[in-house]
Formats: sequence, structure tokens, C-alpha cells
Amino acid sequence: MELTNYRTALSGDKEIAFPKLECWNNSSQMATVAVNVNKKRVLCRISLESLIDKFGSSDEEPMRVVTRHRSAIQEAAIRLIENKAYEKDGSVLIRTRDLL
Repeated sequence: MELTNYRTALSGDKEIAFPKLECWNNSSQMATVAVNVNKKRVLCRISLESLIDKFGSSDEEPMRVVTRHRSAIQEAAIRLIENKAYEKDGSVLIRTRDLL
């Protein structure tokens, strides 16, 4: 599966781009997907629990699930960014309820 940048115009002159940067943190049990908002890096995180709840992920290969469902994760990230739903550290936390 080839991953490409996903770009969309937001309100005003904002632009979102999803580079091919993602990783798994075993300690926090979270996947992180990088997003550029007006060329500024924002980290979007999604927990193993949300991956299991929404996509039936196994705890053995969560990044395969992230890759397979990347477009749904990106759409959720876009909605959260548009709504300025940032965490205190500037990241975006994607919860199960955010995934359509």
C-alpha cells in the first residue's frame, strides 16, 4: 500500500498535510501520526483501546491497523484540528467516538 500526503484546505488559509510519519509507543500503547498544519508539526495520537474498539486491532500489530485505516484516522484528525480540539501539549487525541 502506497501512502501519500493528504492535503485539504481549511477555513481561511490553513492547510493540513499528512506526511508518511507514524510510530508506535509501547509504553503508552499509543500510535502517533504526524500532521503538518500550516507547515507546523502536530502529533495526532490514537490509543490501542480505540484501535481495538473501532477497527478490531490486535495488540500484536496495531501499526498495520493504523496503515489500513489511515484515511479514517486522517479524517478524524482533520475534524479535531478544524474544531481546535488540541490537548494541553498541542497534540490531538483521537478517541473512538471521533472515528466515523
